[in-house]
Amino acid sequence: MEIRKKLLYQFIGIVAMILFLSSLSVYISFSGGRKEEFYDRLGSKAKMVAQMLIDIDEIDAGLLRRIEKNNPVSLPNEKIIIYDYQDKIVYSTDDDQLLVIPPELVNEVRLKEEVRSKQNSYEILGQFYAGKYDRYVVFAAATDIYGLGKLKRLRVILLIVFIISLFIVFISGKIFVSRALTPISKIMSQVGAISVSNLDARISEGNGRDELAQLAQTFNKMLERIETAFRTQKNFIANASHELRTPLTVITGHLDVILMNARTNDEYRKTIISVLGNIKNLNHISNRLLQLAQASSEFSEVDFTLIRIDEILWQARKDVHKVNDTYRITINFSESIDDEFKLKVKGNEQLLRTAISNIIDNGCKYSDNHTSEISVNNENNNVIMNFSDKGIGISEEEQQMIFQPFYRAKNAIGTKGHGIGLSLVEKIISLHKGTITVKSEIMKGSTFTIYLPLNK
Repeated sequence: MEIRKKLLYQFIGIVAMILFLSSLSVYISFSGGRKEEFYDRLGSKAKMVAQMLIDIDEIDAGLLRRIEKNNPVSLPNEKIIIYDYQDKIVYSTDDDQLLVIPPELVNEVRLKEEVRSKQNSYEILGQFYAGKYDRYVVFAAATDIYGLGKLKRLRVILLIVFIISLFIVFISGKIFVSRALTPISKIMSQVGAISVSNLDARISEGNGRDELAQLAQTFNKMLERIETAFRTQKNFIANASHELRTPLTVITGHLDVILMNARTNDEYRKTIISVLGNIKNLNHISNRLLQLAQASSEFSEVDFTLIRIDEILWQARKDVHKVNDTYRITINFSESIDDEFKLKVKGNEQLLRTAISNIIDNGCKYSDNHTSEISVNNENNNVIMNFSDKGIGISEEEQQMIFQPFYRAKNAIGTKGHGIGLSLVEKIISLHKGTITVKSEIMKGSTFTIYLPLNK
């Protein structure tokens, strides 16, 4: 069954139950009120007749019957029966003997002083009455034609109101459910329209506050992850084919040339050295591409551990020195860092080590003195690392593009590199919810600043 119909039927069922219980409460309340009112009238009539017969000497049973016969306020089908202490009837208007009053009921009235009962359509009230000289039991009975008629009309009215209300609820429920599910239908339509060709499309989040907005936000976050994964895969394939083609072509060309004719050992040696250099370059590019793909993928919190930035810096310095021991790398810590917790961040040790190694290597590589100066301080719950060099610098218009994969500044073309390092660094820092900025001037050097949030 459709959710639309389920909601409609549940809505109708809840409202129907409320209407039924409300109508039942009204009916029971009115019915109880009618009964109490009618028995009060029976009690008043029984007391009045008993007083007239017993307490007024001038009125006897015959005169009282004539008075009651012409009484305009008599109850419908009214019957009055009075018993003396010997259970003899001293007064009765039940000429047809429609009421059956057993002796047990008379005795019960004497014990309880008031008893209510019902026979057929008659409602009977028995009262104990103490006169001047004797005690009597008075029974008053009548048919509440008007009260029962009102009760019947009330039943009809409540039933009609119930049916009409259910019809109104059905119509309004359909409108309500339709409006309530319209945003979901729109979300389904928007999700269905998203394909590989438009993964950048997003679902409308409405007012941004209710549950449907949260559902749309969840879908959008999922689409972002899918788009990122798809773009990473696409970029990796494109970059790999672009960067690997050149060294493979060079290797193929060298081997083809060397096989054309017989060569001397020296020529073979030179060719092998050249091919080996290209293979090493190819291996270096492959590693960088794999690191870039890894940094572009989404890591969960499970992959992160609590690490100290100072340890990462020393390890990165050691890694750079293994490649080129002529590089000079200095690390300075601010005096404000007086607690090890001001150096602790949550992250992936290998990725952060790779990012910092790349920054240090770039600083040393593009500086005439091959020096990179690192300063570390702490501010606003962030650990801040500044990497400064006295290198060739980066022009202002190119500073926003250097973090793009395979982009190289114009003044860096002559230096060996592939343009992967800074894009790799930016992705790793973003993955750790940090930021990286750069300040640079041509021929004066550059300062890269990394902000990483401390573990709280």
